[in-house]
Amino acid sequence: MIHSDVIAAIATPPGRGGIGVVRVSGRNLQSLALRVAGCVPEPRRASLTRFRDENGHIIDQGIALYFPAPQSYTGEEVLELQGHGGPAVMNLLLSSCLSAGARLAQPGEFTLRAFLNNKLDLVQAESVADLIDASNEEAARCASRSLQGEFSNTIHALVQALTDLRMLVETSLDFSEEEIELLSGKELEIRLERIRYQLEQVFNSARQGSLLREGIWIALVGQPNAGKSSLLNRLAGEEIAIVTEIPGTTRDVIRQAIEIEGVPLHLLDTAGLRETEDAVEKMGMARTRSAIDKASIVLLVVDSRVGVTPEDQAILASLPAGLRLIVVHNKTDLLKPAPNSAPSTTATADIRVSAKTGAGIDLLRQRLLEMIGWQPSAGEGAFMARQRHLSALTTAQAHLETACALVNSMDQLDLFAEELRLAQLALSSITGEFSADDLLGEIFSRFCIGK
Repeated sequence: MIHSDVIAAIATPPGRGGIGVVRVSGRNLQSLALRVAGCVPEPRRASLTRFRDENGHIIDQGIALYFPAPQSYTGEEVLELQGHGGPAVMNLLLSSCLSAGARLAQPGEFTLRAFLNNKLDLVQAESVADLIDASNEEAARCASRSLQGEFSNTIHALVQALTDLRMLVETSLDFSEEEIELLSGKELEIRLERIRYQLEQVFNSARQGSLLREGIWIALVGQPNAGKSSLLNRLAGEEIAIVTEIPGTTRDVIRQAIEIEGVPLHLLDTAGLRETEDAVEKMGMARTRSAIDKASIVLLVVDSRVGVTPEDQAILASLPAGLRLIVVHNKTDLLKPAPNSAPSTTATADIRVSAKTGAGIDLLRQRLLEMIGWQPSAGEGAFMARQRHLSALTTAQAHLETACALVNSMDQLDLFAEELRLAQLALSSITGEFSADDLLGEIFSRFCIGK
């Protein structure tokens, strides 16, 4: 899968800016550089020049940078043209490059070429997009670690350990009748357990990174006037939703992203659930059901003055099986005397809060982090992982579990070796050593144009 044509795109965000960049990549860029920039810049040195259109008219004055292959981002020749960042100027400069023989790059095509030319592996390529999309400092650091190769190096070490173990097992199969000293079943078990432990550590770090990247969806549900919108506003730290004493004020799902210790949480404030003849309110409740299906955690907000009513029990009964749940007893400031904001036992899913005063909110935030499995101490070593990475790690763990059941059966070493091979294949798919073209297309199509 070799690309030889020349591609070009605006590499800076849309809109006005002090500087804008048009990036070009491909083979034999000297003629394009001469037509557009009037010179072929000295490699890796900034050259002040005038950019011209296809008719030779001056478009702008700026900086031209030339990176010969393979010492470039894509592994091909790369030309970067830095001009003033107005949309009109950038479009004229891009049009000049296209007239000189380039074609418009597809989303993610520069990074795809870097991957195909072995400048980046697949994990590093994905981390480029993750670094661009990082919504907070913790996520940015996590993506940067993956871009520098920490995640990839860890996966390569696991693959190498599996390869070494497979070599010993397959040697014993090939030379079973020869006088060759081989590992005993106990020694194989020790090595396998060491690999399983290392894989578990990698999975935990990847899961933490996945939380930083993806966040978690949380739906606030309950009867009308239970204080869902007030709770949303308190958690968000600003007035996002309209709050009134009139039941049924919220008619649609309100989405709001917040962060707790750097972990993104996507809150869904929903319409109150009750029997009604109001057509608009019924539509809102239908959207509430849809939001519940999307959520990983549900906060059932109830009025602490009346507790969990039969209507609340009906809502609980209607929730999907296995959905994680916290019952939030709101409006504790209206109770006399006001109860302790902490639940009676740490094992309960009930938390008492006051969205009005903020009592109990910190405890709710902490419980949410515990429920999603966030470990603050693990954040420093987390890898920016995607769902496909977690799926591959889970598959590898399953194969090693099967191998563990076979390790003491010396007459089943062929099956043991096959499970090791399948685990190795799953891990190798993470870095892209074994990847189908359709997977690559799906991954890189999500990148922005110019990257």
